[in-house]
Amino acid sequence: MSNQGKMQLNVRIDPETSEKLDEIVEYYQENTKIGRVYKGDVLTDIILKSYDVMQKQKAIQKRKY
Repeated sequence: MSNQGKMQLNVRIDPETSEKLDEIVEYYQENTKIGRVYKGDVLTDIILKSYDVMQKQKAIQKRKY
């Protein structure tokens, strides 16, 4: 994967969160056919899916009024 157009984020997380991320990465690795799965790819996928859910919730809230 190319690093062109990407940004590096340095964050601190607690050990429990890191273990959960490792478990999620392992799950992705076992259940996808794309080859090697990296933490950055998993985090990107989670963020994009969460963003889509947020946008749908915002749209629903706007329709109520």
